Amino acid sequence: MRASISGNPEPRFTLLGPVRFRWGDSEPLPLGSPNQRALLVALLLREGRTATAAELIDSLWGDEPPATALAVVRTYASRLRKVLGSDIVVSRSGGYAISALPEDAVDVWTAQRLAEEAERARAAGDPGRARDALDRVLALWDGEALAGVPGPYAETQRYRLEEWRLQLLESRLDLDLTQGRHAEAVAELTALTAAHPLRERLRELLMLALYRSGRQAEALAVYADTRRLLAEELGVDPRPGLSDLQQRILRADPALAEPSATVAGPTAAPVVPAQLPAAVPDFTGRTAFVEELRDLLASGAGEVMAVSSLTGIGGVGKTALAVQVAHRASDAFPDGQLYADLRGAGRHPLEPAAVLGSFLRALGTPDPAIPDSAEERAALYRSLLRGRRVLVVLDNARDAAQVRPLLPGTPGCAALVTSRVRMPDLAGAHLVDLDIMSPQEGLALFTKIVGEERVAAEREAALDVVAACGFLPLAIRISAARLAARRTWTVSVLAAKLADERRRLDELQAGDLAVKATFELGYGQLEPAQARAFRLLGLADGPDISLAAAAAVLDLPPEDTEELLESLVDTSLLESAAPNRYRFHDLVRLYARACAERDESPGEREAALARLLDFHLATATRAYAVERPEDRLVEHLHGAGRPGLSFTGPREAQDWLYAEAGPLLSVVRQSARPPLLGRAVDTLWAALDLSEGSGARAYEETALALCGAARAVGDRRAEARALVTVAHAHVISGRFEEADGAAARAVELSTGTDPLTTAWAYYRRGVIAQYQRRLVDGDGYLAQAADGFRACGDRPGEAMALCGLSRLRMAAGRPEEAVRLARQGMEMYDAMGHALRGANARYALALAVAATGEPAPALRLLGEALEVFRGGRQLFWQSMTHYRMAQIQLAQDAPAAAAASAEAALIPLDQVGGDVWRANALTLLGRALARLGQSGRAESCWREALALYEGLGADEARDLRDLLHEGAASAPAS
Repeated sequence: MRASISGNPEPRFTLLGPVRFRWGDSEPLPLGSPNQRALLVALLLREGRTATAAELIDSLWGDEPPATALAVVRTYASRLRKVLGSDIVVSRSGGYAISALPEDAVDVWTAQRLAEEAERARAAGDPGRARDALDRVLALWDGEALAGVPGPYAETQRYRLEEWRLQLLESRLDLDLTQGRHAEAVAELTALTAAHPLRERLRELLMLALYRSGRQAEALAVYADTRRLLAEELGVDPRPGLSDLQQRILRADPALAEPSATVAGPTAAPVVPAQLPAAVPDFTGRTAFVEELRDLLASGAGEVMAVSSLTGIGGVGKTALAVQVAHRASDAFPDGQLYADLRGAGRHPLEPAAVLGSFLRALGTPDPAIPDSAEERAALYRSLLRGRRVLVVLDNARDAAQVRPLLPGTPGCAALVTSRVRMPDLAGAHLVDLDIMSPQEGLALFTKIVGEERVAAEREAALDVVAACGFLPLAIRISAARLAARRTWTVSVLAAKLADERRRLDELQAGDLAVKATFELGYGQLEPAQARAFRLLGLADGPDISLAAAAAVLDLPPEDTEELLESLVDTSLLESAAPNRYRFHDLVRLYARACAERDESPGEREAALARLLDFHLATATRAYAVERPEDRLVEHLHGAGRPGLSFTGPREAQDWLYAEAGPLLSVVRQSARPPLLGRAVDTLWAALDLSEGSGARAYEETALALCGAARAVGDRRAEARALVTVAHAHVISGRFEEADGAAARAVELSTGTDPLTTAWAYYRRGVIAQYQRRLVDGDGYLAQAADGFRACGDRPGEAMALCGLSRLRMAAGRPEEAVRLARQGMEMYDAMGHALRGANARYALALAVAATGEPAPALRLLGEALEVFRGGRQLFWQSMTHYRMAQIQLAQDAPAAAAASAEAALIPLDQVGGDVWRANALTLLGRALARLGQSGRAESCWREALALYEGLGADEARDLRDLLHEGAASAPAS
């Protein structure tokens, strides 16, 4: 195959769909009759090999060729030459071949290359890269392969390519489960098993996905349905793999719960070192790091000098890991191992000359022969190591300048360096940032020290202890040592002591070990500006902080702030979570806050928090305004004391809001007190979109906290606004009675003093009444809301109320009015440029249109709304839209599509919550599955839904019991 010629468009053939040809990105060129395309397919799929005339005739017509077949083949080949060029379709040895094509000219060839890449990535233990490659392979298909191409050869290849596609899809789904994407896989597998009911591998994957999603009964029901189907259709039993999976599910095999961990390979037996400290006897975890570093150090022996640098906060286990690695790699360094604690974290780090003197003595140099200067000592040191295989461990280094004179510098040797400071200026070094332990590793270390029996008796308390330790090895070791030394303590006693954040650092000390002392070493080396930044940033509760927010806290320009924060990252007291985002380890944050309470005045601490809140209020208000042009709410919110960020469009505003969800809600909760309370409530309202996304539960908890705080101090305006957010959050979680109580109280508190809040509260009452089927009440509330919004000049609010009225009129059996109101609301939103709320209007219009007996346009409108909800990360509305699509599809007698949509409706609810919505979706999914003949799984869905309805005291429970009774009565006898 030829390489592409620069400047000329390359030929492109697509076979994984309709057969097409184009030059570069131009429009497809005509390829002639179906039989002429069949000839082209036969040549392309031979990948440059010659096809004889007889083979081509057989490919096109099989056993019944026309008398003129040979002439027709020649004609087709001649025509293809005119379209493609005579250098691509060539004559060879009585036949034809495709020649001179780039390797990616045919989509099938590209698919083969990507599939091979996926296999290699999987074999190398990189499932993420393997999945990405498979996604790119599957994206090449555009419907049925070789669509519309006749002939036996095309038919055979079509079947082969479809089978290959399904195998690739199964491999990708298997990787999804390996990476923990169980809930997403269930929806896709449900649709695939409906389309390919006899494909047992898909059924097996579906069972596993359901089981890992906590839906064991459904997983077993899939097996029962499969067994029955195979017996009825083929007269056979499920293959052993499927039966074995069923048995493992029945006995709750722990190995099924999560993907199997990679098993480390055998390691070389250690050799007694010269200077290495003893390895920690209870060293736990870090398997991947140990193997990576051991292999890296050993691979350099005899070729080049290997240098690895381990960086991390104090107490993360750098020294323990370095010593463990050194012992494991010592067989590659038979000439010895050198070790020095460089004391870089203290006030008096060792001078390189002193360390070199120690190393020279260890290598056999008598004291009189040791030079005086550091340079001469370094030269002699390197000379003595020449031709030898020695490992040098340089622990607790201050910086690269301290390390460089101590590096061997000769082939056959290696160095392993640990430091709290990153050393990008250490040339040629393999840099490793050591993170905290995983929960499993932390619990394993705790158990090794405390003992299996005590931990097994209080496993949950033990998990609380290691979590309170922030999974920091030093903290876990200290807490475990304290417990091991106190036989009368239970694990719960220790967990309770560590639960108090203000006392936690004081509790984490045992003997000469103390977490606080470890942090103090690093803090003591900071410059004044660094120390101030460290203290003030520790005041914020959020999971991380953006550069812009940090600049607000410090009251500095972003450029100066970034320089300070990056310097703290270099000391390992701060972590760089992502570009322009930073975070503390939990225990470091507690230490930083303690420093702030000791070294900063109360006024400065309060001012820093106020600046952070104002930054989020100002930016959230701008994000709200960008997404909702002409919305009057922003004019009624508190003004911020400092500017926020600006956005070029709704997408950028959404990106900011969801990236800042955790920090924003945290600072709002921290500010639930005068004088910050009113601004905190308004920040929460401006961030209303978070209530419908992945942060729905956290939003609801924050709204309740603000409501309680406002009530406690008698701030009626703040309480009314907080209640509006509470009511909306309760609707999302399906708690309608509580939502209505909150909205009613908001009306009472705001009437006459805060008219826009009153309009919002009436709107919430109208929506809630519709869900509770109080249609007359709801109509009145929404009419009052529309009047209130209109009086405030809030056209988006008026459009919102009209869409709510549409839903009520539809429920009342007046679909024509519902269509008119929803269309009016949609047109108002569209005119104002409200994409997200326009999607809500399309949702309402779709329901009304469906009620008039027009399912096709209803599905189209729901599809349009769904795309906007996805782009806006509105998980709640994504779920509702999938649910409504499933209703319409089931009414159209399309149960497979309905089942897939119902499954898709369930996925967002795992993050959003709301038992009533989950029960509704499960009920609908069960109906679709029953229509597909999957009665066992349908019953499992209904039983789960029934439990949810009964827990809510919902009337739907009675109807579902009847449905289950009907299903049991119609089930075939076993």
